[in-house]
Amino acid sequence: MGSLPFTTSDLRTSASGVLSSPTLLCTPLMGTTVNQMLIEMRKAKEIGADLVEIRLDCLRNFNPLQDLEILIKQSPLPTLVTYRPVWEGGQYEGDEGKRQDALRLAMQFGAHYIDVELEVAHDFNNSIHGKKPDNFKVIVSSHNFHNTPSAEAIGNLVARIQATGADIAKIATTALDITDCARIFQITVHSQIPIIGIVMGERGLISRILSPKFGGYLSYGALEAGAISAPGQPTAKDLLDLYNFRLVRPDTKVYGIIGKPVGHSKSPLLFNAAFKSVGLNAVYLHFLVDDVEKFFKTYSAVDFASGCSCTIPHKEVALKCMDEIDPIAKKIGAINNIVRRPDGTLTAFNTDYIGAIDAIEDGLRELNGVSPGITPLAGKLFVVLGAGGAGKSLAYGAAQKGARVVVANRTFERAKELAEKVGGQAMTLAEVENFHPEEGMVLANTTSVGMKPKIDETPMAKHALKHYCLVFDAIYTPKDTRLLREARETGAVIVYGTEMLIRQGFEQYKNFTGLPAPEELFRTLMEKHA
Repeated sequence: MGSLPFTTSDLRTSASGVLSSPTLLCTPLMGTTVNQMLIEMRKAKEIGADLVEIRLDCLRNFNPLQDLEILIKQSPLPTLVTYRPVWEGGQYEGDEGKRQDALRLAMQFGAHYIDVELEVAHDFNNSIHGKKPDNFKVIVSSHNFHNTPSAEAIGNLVARIQATGADIAKIATTALDITDCARIFQITVHSQIPIIGIVMGERGLISRILSPKFGGYLSYGALEAGAISAPGQPTAKDLLDLYNFRLVRPDTKVYGIIGKPVGHSKSPLLFNAAFKSVGLNAVYLHFLVDDVEKFFKTYSAVDFASGCSCTIPHKEVALKCMDEIDPIAKKIGAINNIVRRPDGTLTAFNTDYIGAIDAIEDGLRELNGVSPGITPLAGKLFVVLGAGGAGKSLAYGAAQKGARVVVANRTFERAKELAEKVGGQAMTLAEVENFHPEEGMVLANTTSVGMKPKIDETPMAKHALKHYCLVFDAIYTPKDTRLLREARETGAVIVYGTEMLIRQGFEQYKNFTGLPAPEELFRTLMEKHA
């Protein structure tokens, strides 16, 4: 079940491929009554969907003759009618003949599309032969809830669908790895008939957003996060507003954030808004990546993964996939910013330390009134909690500025290793609470203690915080962590993780685009959404 590398030639084909029309956005209606569905249709139109999928199998008391006429004729948007049986992942458990009768009735009442499963498509299409109205299309679908087969197997599946007389093929597979999407992209680009290619699950999210890049006929976006019709389905609002779905074209450059977990990241919000504000033909996605090396080998085209932010747990392991590493990032031993050069090579940077140290220095200046040219960190005792990627960045950054660094980590060995690199002192997290050789120290938390959902936790007891003049927490979900709240109560200056995120984002944007970051826009968005 290996993934073929996704090459530039595949992308070129998509630019001049079979489908030049824009990809449609379809919102599934999951209401259990006709009235609920009518309300949902109006909402879908307001959000900006192009068509609605009427899921008949969701209706509790379905009267085909009466309900179909109302739903189809009163819809403010074109309709796709689906009556999904249990054996294909739906809710309908009744008589197969009656189910197909209802689909034929939908066609007669003026539905624009119906979705029928490959299993029964041949007979169904024969039954409506010569009776299809103009502008009516049959989508023949196949759903695989277990995995994503090989490109060859998916190709054979499309051929089988085509042989049934389908107007449009729909292939929905399940992502076990983000590289599974590459096979669906390849099939979509090269398909001889209009195709809907979807990879379900969180690892398949990019297949839904990038449908317009590869010429997919339509993509599905839910009305609300709790009303999805398939695993990993984004909301229509997120597709349109967060990912700028309408601006994605075959030549759109793809950027993203690599992590695991990654869904909480605010980076797509910042970068997509920034790209849109200056008219850059680019989109920035959440990449849920299990294997970094496999990811870069599979997505090797210059305009796919043109640049990536890199977060936990990949900041260190990604180093070995790079062709070139910025000297500072090499010393830190962790990267968070990857740029693909025009020749396809990968160059890595670390902007975390710049973002965090800048913010901490500004906080200290505010406290002590030190003039901008001089670093207020010189000579300060700087305690870093955690020795992972972000811990390394902070320790190295502080040492660069002349601070005396102390590294505290759950495992002493890891703390010692980092402390030696920056000429500092090492201890365990348990010991750090009683460590206060002087007053006015600086504390930087880079552990995940206190991050959503465990927001009641803190890496350090409140009584120990009185020895610090400034406390920084790299966590930004939530923005106001328990650590920061308690530090504020003890009188320390606090620096939010959002500051590090924003400032390192400025640097990443510059590395990605060669342009200065729209700083005000970044700040406004973080303020609004943090």
